[in-house]
Amino acid sequence: MGKLPVPFLLFVFSTLFTLIIPSAGGLSFNFTGFFAGDQNISYEGEASPSGGAIQLTKNMTVSSGRATYHRPMQLWDKASGNLTDFTTHFSFSINSEGRTPYADGLAFFLGPEELPPIRFLGEGLGLVRNGQPLNTTDNQFVAVEFDIFQNLFDPPREHAGIDINSMKSVNNITWECDIRGGKTTDAWISYNSSTHNLSVSFTGYINNTMEMQFLSHIVSLRDILPERVSFGFSASTGTAYAIHTLRSWDFSSSLEIVGNVTNDGNATNPLDPAAASPPNNGTRRNRKKNRTGLAVGLGVGGGAIVVGTAMVGFVFMFMCRHEEDEGDHVLEEYMDDEFERGTGPKKFSYQELARATKNFKDEEKLGEGGFGGVYKGFLKEIDSFVAVKRVSRGSKQGIKEYAAEVKIISRLRHRNLVQLIGWCHERKELLLVYEFMPHSSLDSHLFNETSLLPWEERYKIAQGSASGLLYLHEEWEKCVVHRDIKSSNIMLDSEFNAKLGDFGLARLVDHGKGSQTTVLAGTIGYMAPECGLTGKASRESDIYSFGVVALEIACGRRPINPRASNEDEVSLVHWVWELYGEGKLIEAVDPRLCGEFNKKQVERLMIVGLSCAHPDEHLRPSIRQSLHVLNFDAPLPILPSKMPVPSYFAPPLSSLSIMSYGSADSKGGMNESSS
Repeated sequence: MGKLPVPFLLFVFSTLFTLIIPSAGGLSFNFTGFFAGDQNISYEGEASPSGGAIQLTKNMTVSSGRATYHRPMQLWDKASGNLTDFTTHFSFSINSEGRTPYADGLAFFLGPEELPPIRFLGEGLGLVRNGQPLNTTDNQFVAVEFDIFQNLFDPPREHAGIDINSMKSVNNITWECDIRGGKTTDAWISYNSSTHNLSVSFTGYINNTMEMQFLSHIVSLRDILPERVSFGFSASTGTAYAIHTLRSWDFSSSLEIVGNVTNDGNATNPLDPAAASPPNNGTRRNRKKNRTGLAVGLGVGGGAIVVGTAMVGFVFMFMCRHEEDEGDHVLEEYMDDEFERGTGPKKFSYQELARATKNFKDEEKLGEGGFGGVYKGFLKEIDSFVAVKRVSRGSKQGIKEYAAEVKIISRLRHRNLVQLIGWCHERKELLLVYEFMPHSSLDSHLFNETSLLPWEERYKIAQGSASGLLYLHEEWEKCVVHRDIKSSNIMLDSEFNAKLGDFGLARLVDHGKGSQTTVLAGTIGYMAPECGLTGKASRESDIYSFGVVALEIACGRRPINPRASNEDEVSLVHWVWELYGEGKLIEAVDPRLCGEFNKKQVERLMIVGLSCAHPDEHLRPSIRQSLHVLNFDAPLPILPSKMPVPSYFAPPLSSLSIMSYGSADSKGGMNESSS
């Protein structure tokens, strides 16, 4: 941002200190521990900090407790219609200390700021009104539950589920846990505001070995919950009990907060240290008195607030305009210097791209790519159709990912990579122009009942995808770790040639060096098992993703099928490996092919897929070795008949940054940002 006169800045800050102005910004924090006196967590019921963690319930029957963040989250904004994206990671344990039976469970939840009071009768994980576990009228919440007690409406055994206004889950899965031993569970929850997909992944234990489990549900949170929501954790015990403990929590949301408010709904001065203090029980009891005082205060100070708000708003706009103008200028200088020296991508004007896409009409939208929508357009200048990627304005990482994608893909040239034609950065818009792929993405053919991809095309697509990945990993001047290889990111041209696309998550790594990426990225089902525990991506994790895609191509099945009747068939990799061990690999081939396939090619593709998706990253082949096998230039790898399950050791939680904008405090506390 350009420099502004010091007196002017002093005036701005003095105004901010004097007036009550709501702050704006997404919410991000990272707690690696919880301690008495920390003002950032509000406790209800019998929840309390203990030994650097939060004990949500006492070690006794009919105990309930909640721990919520001290201020609400802006879930959606009525004025703009925007809905937030959010992601959270937390670790917890439920420990019966060897006892059976045990109850009840723990939940991460979003709910109204005025939550039903905690009542010490156990039941409903502390979320629902007593005696109304299935009532969808009075209850208003969305939760991810880790339930250790089977009610009449529950599935058998311990389970994880997604609950909407009711304790009867809309989707659930058996949770492979160790309650008697009290093992720590890590869970990751994310919500995509574009697709309305609420995704959950978490660790489980089978035969004392850790494995990842997955769950998801499509839901418009705007239709369920108010604009601002309380969020946090709730737990309870019943006639049986266990200790429910929260050990760490990081969280990040994308939507700017419309007003900085406390839990009692009152606006606060963001620069007043007292504003960070959560309400205690006395505050809750005296809420009516406070509101009366607030009404009088607002009546007296309303005029000053309106004038001050307008004045500071003007200042803010002035400063932002300076920052945006300078940001545009710097980025354009960089682009001009980087790309226009040779025959690289061309700079387009916003007007050209708006005209090409009919002003980004919904009818021209091809779908949602990484960090933004993709539109079909026609550019007269090159007499060709193009795909225009419009980076989402609501994404905090949009500019960062845009820059990464432009910087990397503009320098890559390979027949199996989507070509970047041009770019635009005007009017606060970030736009990328790609060659148009007439046959869309691979997944649209594999999982579309109305179209059938013949085997010859499938095998060619697998070879082409491997060839593109070989160029990224070994043949370019640096190793490019793609980090999001999946069937929806493999595009098909007019002759069904495969082209890897969507480089918004890609990272450059020097050849010969190991993993350098420390932010977990990618898509559930395609992520290597070590990624969820180490938070790192590498060539080996790209290989794992390619292996999953190879199996998708052969089997015509998605990597995760939560509705599978047989638990062994939920994971595509597990299912195919079981058939491989039984000598029945051919039974996994897409039945829609009706036997019309080359048996030797099928065998090669599926065994290559399994070897690439080996649970141990050190035993995966390179992409060059895999391509040699697919091209019949090398023998088939020999795999164990049973899928190996190695033990991974999770690093300290403070070393992970799971799609979070906050960072761990070196003192074991928290780091918060509202930008």
